[in-house]
This record gives sequence, structure tokens and C-alpha cells, in this order.
Amino acid sequence: MPAWLEARGLVKHLGGRRVVDGVDLVCHAGEVLGLLGPNGAGKTTTLRMLYGFLHPDAGEIRIDGSDDLARSKRHLGVCTQNDTFDGDFTVRQNLEIAATYFRPRPERVAERVAELLERFALAPFAHMRPETLSGGFKRRLMMARALGHRPRLLFLDEPTTGLDPQARMALWDLVDGLRAEGLGIVLTTHYMDEAERLSDALAVLAAGRVVARGTPKSVLGDLVGEHVVVVDVAAATAAGVAAWLAGRGLGAPGGVLREWHVPLRADDLADFARAFPALRYEVRAPTLDDLFLKLAVGS
Repeated sequence: MPAWLEARGLVKHLGGRRVVDGVDLVCHAGEVLGLLGPNGAGKTTTLRMLYGFLHPDAGEIRIDGSDDLARSKRHLGVCTQNDTFDGDFTVRQNLEIAATYFRPRPERVAERVAELLERFALAPFAHMRPETLSGGFKRRLMMARALGHRPRLLFLDEPTTGLDPQARMALWDLVDGLRAEGLGIVLTTHYMDEAERLSDALAVLAAGRVVARGTPKSVLGDLVGEHVVVVDVAAATAAGVAAWLAGRGLGAPGGVLREWHVPLRADDLADFARAFPALRYEVRAPTLDDLFLKLAVGS
């Protein structure tokens, strides 16, 4: 599959601080690239450089092999975090007007809008104002509007934030269908189940740098480990778990309510079991939530 997006060595300073520091990214046709990281990691700044809202201080961005981003914007679709509809127009008119912003102007705009209204289940609301829609259908409209000019690369910046589970899963199905048609998709999200289910590849940012990349499974193996031990904080404290972890250079455990979630590789887990034979704990597979906990505690 061709690479719709290639970014090399991206650097950006904001407010006198380097917020993006040498980021490399690639997104191929028919692939969802998940861009993850804690708040302040540089995700949104990176995304804004990729679709041309910000100019990088250093580095190179190529869209379908071209470094002329002004011309390449014709191939980009952008769905921002915030709803940015024109409240003076109907749902249908929002789609029609957005599609005509691009040059060369898309062919058969009315036909394309009718197709998107059906695909995103917006046809019953075509003559309504966007503000009358539910949160889930507003997000559908934002995504549909980003597709009116038939882009090759779609940027989705936290597309399901604030939606109920049913609305989120409906949008997942739409994203999966777009991927199957060969669209390249760059996704940022704070829902770790969303990233795991949708992403073919992940790039994890921390302090403006990519600290891991690969499939969700490989990223977890590299940064977290094969297993996570879940143990009561009081029991673990009494048993000396924190000191044992520190002695092995494994860092401080991440806490969730009254539990510690301790990522361990297979050999460390075997040693843990031998070191604490009387301690009650649960062992489970790691998730991206564990990755965020690990980044948060600075391990």
C-alpha cells in the first residue's frame, strides 16, 4: 500500500518551549495510525502540522509523495475535536458548502452529499440545523463533512469524546469501513479501547518525542511487558513490594484507587511470585491504560 503521509524530523516551538522534538510518522493507504500520549505530549501540535494548520520549525511532511502541502490539502480531510458547523445552514448545506471549498472543485457534489447523508445515517436530518442533532450525530456530520471532497488521508482528532458507548461503536464501524476502502486515517484518542480496536499501527508520544511505535501488541510488549499484577495497596506496602520493584530498577507502581497495577515481564513475574508467596494478587494482560499509567509515573 502507498504511503499517503510521511513526516520526518518534525520540530515545533510554542511559547519558547520545544513541544514537538524530532517526530517521524508514516501512514499508509488502508491503515489507521493511532497517535497517542498523555496531555502535553505534543499530539495536537503534531496533528496540526500534518494537516497544515501550523508550520513546522524543522522537518519535512510529504502527502502522497509531495512536499507542497498547500497543493496537497486537496487530498486531506480534517475532523477536529470541536464541532465547527455553520449554524445558518442545514445539515445538507453544511456538507455541500464544505465540499466546494476545495480546488479543483469536486465533481458531482450533490451526488456525493446524498451518498454521505445515507452512509452516515444523516438523511432524516438533512433539512435540520446541526445544533438540533444529538452528540453522536454531530460527530457523524463532522466526519462526513471532512469526506465531501473525497480525500485520501483523514485526520480524526478525538472523534468520539463525550459520546455514549453505542454512539462510539457506531463511529468505529464507520472508521473501519473507510479504512477498508483504502483511506489513510490518523487518529488521536484518549479512549484506550478505541485505539486498540481501530489502530493498525501506533506512535506513542511523550514530551514531544515518539517513545514507541508498532502494532498495539508490540508497543505494549516493548513499553509495559507481558503481564500486569494487580494488588491491594495496603497488602503490597506491608509486604515491601515498592522496595522490591525499586531494587530491580522497575520504578514506582501505578495506582488506581486502592490497587497497584504493576507491569512485569515474564521473568520478573516469576521472581515476583517467588518473592511474595503469601501475597494475594491478580495477573492479567496489559492494556494501553497501563501504558499511560507507566508514562504518567515517569517509568
